[in-house]
Amino acid sequence: MDTNPALPGRSLAGPRTVYNSDHEMFRDQVRRFFEKHIVPFHRQWERDGIVPRSVWLEAGSAGLLCPMLSEEYGGAGADFGYSAIIIEEIARTNCTGPGFPLHSDIVVPYVADLATEERKRDWLPGMARGEIIGAIAMTEPGMGSDLKAMRTTARREGDEYVINGSKTFISNGQLADLVIVCAKTDPAAGRKGISLICVPADAPGFTKGRNLEKIGLHAQDTSELFFEDVRVPVANLLGEENKGFNYLIRNLPQERLVIAVRAAMGMEVMLEKTVAYTKERQAFGQPVIDFQHNRFKLADAKAQATMFRVFADHCLALHLRGELTVELAATAKLLGAEMQNRLFDDFLQLHGGYGYMAEYEIGRAWADARIGRIYGGSSEIMREIIGRTL
Repeated sequence: MDTNPALPGRSLAGPRTVYNSDHEMFRDQVRRFFEKHIVPFHRQWERDGIVPRSVWLEAGSAGLLCPMLSEEYGGAGADFGYSAIIIEEIARTNCTGPGFPLHSDIVVPYVADLATEERKRDWLPGMARGEIIGAIAMTEPGMGSDLKAMRTTARREGDEYVINGSKTFISNGQLADLVIVCAKTDPAAGRKGISLICVPADAPGFTKGRNLEKIGLHAQDTSELFFEDVRVPVANLLGEENKGFNYLIRNLPQERLVIAVRAAMGMEVMLEKTVAYTKERQAFGQPVIDFQHNRFKLADAKAQATMFRVFADHCLALHLRGELTVELAATAKLLGAEMQNRLFDDFLQLHGGYGYMAEYEIGRAWADARIGRIYGGSSEIMREIIGRTL
C-alpha cells in the first residue's frame, strides 16, 4: 500500500482537502482520547454489552460530545467536520460501543433546533457534558422503515401528553436519560400526524426492556422501550405538533452521511490490515498475498475503497456547505454500506479460519458492519429514494 489511511490528512486517494489544520489538530486530540480511554477497554465492554457512563463523562470533559452545539449551551460551535473526525476514529479503532455520533449528531440537533428555550437550557448543557445521554425512538415491532404504520400515540390532555406504545432496536436505549419519542398525535393522518416528544427516563410509566443481543455492535446498548400512560409536559414537544415527519426527513441526510463516513474509513483501515496479514500469513510455502487471485481481490478492494473515499469526502464537503441533498445522502449511505459489507466479507475470507475468530479484528468488524445495510433506512429504502428521482 502506498498510503496509510490511519495518518491524519491522508486517504487511499491521497491528501484530503475536506479538512483544515484545525480539524486535524482536533483529530490528534480525539485519537489520544480513544487510545487512552476506549481502545484498552472495548473488548470488555463487548462482553458486558454496554459502555460505562464514566466514559461519556470523560468524553464530555474532553470536548468529544456535541461539537456542533452552540457555545451558549456548552458545545464548541464547530462544523460537522469535527463530528466526522470522531466518527472516523470510531471506525479506525473499530470501537463501536460508544454511541457518541447518535447522541451528538442525531439526537442533540433535534433538541437544539426545535426545543423551547427553557428545555434547551434544561437539557443541552448536560448533554454536552455527558451527564444526559440521548436516544431517538422511531422503530416499533413489526414496523421496520414504515413510519406510517407507527402505533405509539401521544394524546393531549390539558398541558400534558399521554404516551402509550412500544419501541424496539433503540440504540443508547439502556443508558438514555432523554429519549425523543416519535408518536402519533393524529393517528388518522398517517405520516402527517407524527410528532416528536422528549421523554425523560424517570417519567412514570416509561420502562426499558432488556438489552437486546445482537450479532454485532456488542458493546452498544440496544433496547426495547415501553410507554404506559406516560405523562410529559406539552413543553416537551419538539417544534410543532404533527410536523415530526418533516423534521425527520430534514435531519436524515446527516444521519446517513454519518454511516457513509464511517464506512469509508472502515474500508481503508481494514484493507490496510488485511494487506499486512496476507503478507505475513504463509500458505503452501508462500505469503498469501503472492497468490494472484488474492492480490487481484485486494487490488479490486483498493480501487473500490479509493473511489468511495473521493465520493464520501465530496458529500462531506457538500454538507459542510449546507448543500447535501436527500438523494446524494441516500446514495452515499447505500454505496458505503453495501461496499463495506462486500469488502469486509472478502477480507475475512483472506484471513481464513482466523477471520472467523472473535479475537481477530476483521471478524468483529464484519459483524459490526452488517447493520449498515439496515439502520438509517435500509438499502431497499435508499434505492426507493434514489429511484423516485429517475
